[in-house]
Amino acid sequence: MAKLLQAPPKFLPPEWYVANKVQYSGAEAQRSRSERLVDESQRLVDEIEKTTQKTQSDVNKKIEQRLQEIKFWKQQLNDKLDQITKETEALLAFRSRLEKALEGCKEPLFIAQECLLNRERRVGIDLVHDEVERELIKEVEVLQGVIALLGRTLEQANEQIRLNRSSKYNLEKDLKDKLTALSIDNYCSSLTNNTPDVAYAQNVVKVEENSVSPKEWVDFSNMNVEKADKQRNNSLALRALIDTILSQTASDMRKQNDVVNTAFRARVKETEDAKSKLEMHLAKVMEEISSQEKNVESLWKAILDKEGPAKVAQTRLETRTHRPNVELCRDKVQCRLMHEVQEISHNIQRLKETLAQAQAELKGLNRRQLSLEEEIEVKANTLYIDQVLCMQMRESISINNY
Repeated sequence: MAKLLQAPPKFLPPEWYVANKVQYSGAEAQRSRSERLVDESQRLVDEIEKTTQKTQSDVNKKIEQRLQEIKFWKQQLNDKLDQITKETEALLAFRSRLEKALEGCKEPLFIAQECLLNRERRVGIDLVHDEVERELIKEVEVLQGVIALLGRTLEQANEQIRLNRSSKYNLEKDLKDKLTALSIDNYCSSLTNNTPDVAYAQNVVKVEENSVSPKEWVDFSNMNVEKADKQRNNSLALRALIDTILSQTASDMRKQNDVVNTAFRARVKETEDAKSKLEMHLAKVMEEISSQEKNVESLWKAILDKEGPAKVAQTRLETRTHRPNVELCRDKVQCRLMHEVQEISHNIQRLKETLAQAQAELKGLNRRQLSLEEEIEVKANTLYIDQVLCMQMRESISINNY
């Protein structure tokens, strides 16, 4: 038992002094290293704090700069969006004017074509290729040309409206992204070290695959702005062209309409004058027919009136042939009776020839009467077509500046 409870070996005093010195020197070294570490740590903390604050301050400035850049381009996009929107609305109004102008051409074209069809119902010599017909054909060509031009211009307007809307869509999309980016960077700008909802995030220090460079970012918005400007300028030029086309086509249509109406009035006056002269000649022919009929009756009566003298003269001659013997003398009475019979026969023949001429002339006058009446009907038909069917219909033509 005594052996088990043996005391540990004792060290010598020198060993004790040495051990203490080792402890003293070790502690001093440890303390010295610790002091240096504390000093270095404080310097590091101070350095890192300054670096962190400087970096964070620089980041805050960069965010502010970025916010200003976004705001600048947002304003640019807003301005261009407002301009292209107003320009598109203005072009839509011009398109409406084009559509109304196109619609407005339909009635004049229909009327011009109807006038040509109606004038095909003229008859006889009045079915003439006159100035009215030439101008009506020209009017149809003018109207068809105007309709074709307005149709092509309308297609241009529709295409430009599509391009304007495409630019507007790109601006709106870009602007929407800018607003989102502005909201995000505004939120980032508001964050501080004491903001409650800040937290660590994993895998944030990376470059997104779909990210772009600052130059690409600027170029993208600048391209949208330039496209909007280009389409707006094209739209402005197209509106100016449309305005000129509408004004010019309306002027051309109005001018040709006036020319046709003037030709119609002149032709109607010519036809009325011709009809009036024909009626005057008809009246004279009717008077002459009446006079000739009386002449025929007079000739017939004259021929009939000669029957008595002829019979008397011939009876006298026949009776005197019964004179006896020497009394059958060719005396003056006999000679005169013979001359009287011949004279009466000759005169009756002359009267019959004149009667035949008078009857032939009367037939000619009757034919002329029918011809004049027919021609007057032709002129009346032409006047009805030109005055009633055509000119009254043309009064409804209204050519407006749309």
